[in-house]
Amino acid sequence: MIRDVKAVEIDAPAGGKGKALRYEIVPKEELYGHGRLYARMVLMPGTFVGWHQHVHDTEPYYILRGEGDFIEGRTENERIKTHVHAGQVCVIEPGQWHSLENNSDSELEFIALIYNEPGYDNR
Repeated sequence: MIRDVKAVEIDAPAGGKGKALRYEIVPKEELYGHGRLYARMVLMPGTFVGWHQHVHDTEPYYILRGEGDFIEGRTENERIKTHVHAGQVCVIEPGQWHSLENNSDSELEFIALIYNEPGYDNR
């Protein structure tokens, strides 16, 4: 199967601030219970993904273009900030909190894949 991927504009991604574009590479139903998101994301300048937790799944980000600040923590109050750029992978483990901020004047583009921890089916 071949299909075109179209952008969907997202306001305040994951409760954050600003605008993002989501290009859904594989829809949730085609992940067959193994995950819920496989997408190319573009954060506009000044946009950030809201601080949120992953329970029973994980979400690596592969930074394709641009730079930003990846924030992670094992608890809701722990926040470790790391500057990231193209070619790096940000790994969010099950149970971990995270956010991604684009504090630059350019777009921040990355691949996001949310897949389940072993033994968990989110259908």
